[in-house]
Amino acid sequence: MATAPKEFTYQDVAEHNTKKDLYMVIHDKIYDATKFVDEHPGGEEVLLDVGGQDATEAFEDVGHSDEARETLEQLLVGDLKRQPGDPNPKASQPSLSPTANTSSAGLGTAAYAVVFIGGLVAFGAYQYLQQQQQATKA
Repeated sequence: MATAPKEFTYQDVAEHNTKKDLYMVIHDKIYDATKFVDEHPGGEEVLLDVGGQDATEAFEDVGHSDEARETLEQLLVGDLKRQPGDPNPKASQPSLSPTANTSSAGLGTAAYAVVFIGGLVAFGAYQYLQQQQQATKA
């Protein structure tokens, strides 16, 4: 018979914030990243920055692969037991991130289009002026 998952509070997780003892919260699940610190492709600093706290936003912002998510599952040690006064999950508004990203990407694309079209107009004007100058000399 399977045992119930262990529950941790934010206070419990906060006590595990060093390289030799590193827990973090991702989507209300508690992960022990201690054994993975030296193997993390992004370096240990990235994990230590979010150690002992909610790392959901940081984890999702990077866009981890399916393989990374499988590795994460192997580090699972329990569930978060929410208590009054706990911080709300920052990544609980996934609809905001894509909107912000697409609008900024749209502005970047529009800027490139303006520069490209401006370059074409400038080139056309240069060609026109060159032809006018040649016609004047002839």
